[in-house]
Amino acid sequence: MVKKSIKDWPRNERPRERLFKYGEHTLSNAELLAILFRNGSRGRTAVDLGREVITHFKTFRNMSHTSLQEFKRFKGIGKAKIAQLRSAFEVARRFMTEKKNVQGTVDSPAEVAGLFMPRLRDLKKEIFKILLLDSKNNIIDILEIDEGSVDNAAPQIRDIVLKALQRFSVSIIAVHNHPSGDPEPSEEDIAFTRNLKKAGEILELNLLDHIIVGDNRYYSFTEKTRL
Repeated sequence: MVKKSIKDWPRNERPRERLFKYGEHTLSNAELLAILFRNGSRGRTAVDLGREVITHFKTFRNMSHTSLQEFKRFKGIGKAKIAQLRSAFEVARRFMTEKKNVQGTVDSPAEVAGLFMPRLRDLKKEIFKILLLDSKNNIIDILEIDEGSVDNAAPQIRDIVLKALQRFSVSIIAVHNHPSGDPEPSEEDIAFTRNLKKAGEILELNLLDHIIVGDNRYYSFTEKTRL
């Protein structure tokens, strides 16, 4: 028997109509995915496909940083659907970052970690960011350093300091993620922090902290009195 398409369902059962009538918060994860997918495959609705995908990945977070090949294992998911999913996840990350955007003075390591954690915690590569601050610890700018490990970033310390001074920064906070989810610093992290602090001191640029973001956890060199 051929399965009915969603268009053949009663209007009050269709995900899109239910979203407009009752709100997106009332939809299941599979129904939200169905709206993104728009259609399923032969004999399966978009909701069926959404159920299969969410059953496999369990959570949206697991889904957000999976490989392209992992998505291709599902019949009915091609490049268009993968692009829609990845775009949705990136919108969510940016929304969370904007929502937690620090206004005015940076008061604590926890506040800085909360600013960057939604953006960095699920990435599979290490990303380095530098928070530039004025004399009152107000944010001037946020610099993103190239992807890679601490070893790869270390030669760029001079550029980090130079860019900070060009923006008239008085202090900086370094932030990067550990894809493993464990924020404990490696020997390379410790050496990077020490060298960045020394480079800043020469030019009267204060390194306030180096924060490592993990899976809902963070490590602060300042809190651990290692600066």
